Amino acid sequence: MATGVLVTVDTELSPALHQRGVDSRANFASSILGRCPAGDFGVGWQMDRLEEAGLAGVFFVDPMPGLVYGDQIVADMVGPIVARGHEAQLHIHTEWLEWAKESPVGGRRGRNIGDFSLEDQIALIGLARDMLVRAGAPSPIAFRAGNFGADDNTPRALAALGIPWGASVNPAYLGGECRMSFDAHSTAPIARGDVTILPVSGLHDLPGRFRPAQVCAISAREMRAALGHAAAHAQPAFVIVTHSFEMLSRDRRRPDRRVIARFEAMCRALADHPGLRSAGFRDLDPAALAETAADPAPLLPPSYIRTAGRMAEQAVSAWLTAR
Repeated sequence: MATGVLVTVDTELSPALHQRGVDSRANFASSILGRCPAGDFGVGWQMDRLEEAGLAGVFFVDPMPGLVYGDQIVADMVGPIVARGHEAQLHIHTEWLEWAKESPVGGRRGRNIGDFSLEDQIALIGLARDMLVRAGAPSPIAFRAGNFGADDNTPRALAALGIPWGASVNPAYLGGECRMSFDAHSTAPIARGDVTILPVSGLHDLPGRFRPAQVCAISAREMRAALGHAAAHAQPAFVIVTHSFEMLSRDRRRPDRRVIARFEAMCRALADHPGLRSAGFRDLDPAALAETAADPAPLLPPSYIRTAGRMAEQAVSAWLTAR
């Protein structure tokens, strides 16, 4: 069976822009539409590129800004995704509680969902799920914590809410904001009770060092190699991550042509490889994943040529940006 590749997009407004006084529509334009003077390079642009290659994306939508701006802004995020046939799954950035008009957890705050008790996590994720559905999304079956900031209570909260997939593990974040008990050198799925944890995929760019399959983090060459490796080892799933605003420069004033080229190359690599298929969480078979978890394929080993090529590419990009 071909490897199911999930192109996941964390779709979120910026708490930092809100804190700096940027209004809701400007935040939406920058964070969701990816708008800059050269055009729009956000969710709509990403869906265009995916669809041109015959692919579909998984958009992890954060509804928490609705606690500050109202329900309509969540509907504005969800509507185009659902209308165009892509998956809308659940994301949460608890930083928005700082400005919420009414607190669902008695005024308690935290940067990450893992900063809260099990009871509070159930309340917050349940509230966010209901907001997402109210905005027009099907009931979500997968959840990703903002900042990958989950802990071991998070799968318990998902189980209590009947959400069967957890996507909050990124081995690059383990030991930091991600406080889940997980092998930092593996991206194999693992069952936690009734919840299957499917981590972000990646490769070793240096011996023993994990590099996530994030569009802005690895080169097109590294992405192709990692995808080919997954297909060669018949991995049932490979998870790529990006963000709704990731095609923009750090200051969001212009498109980042390097990252755009990587996204387009990723789409071509996925569409052209006979051992790969575009997938969402609704396409995955938990039983097939469980079979591979006992004997997981190794990560793509490091190649100094690939790693040096990415570093050179980044250095040139930084020089051009500085000019």
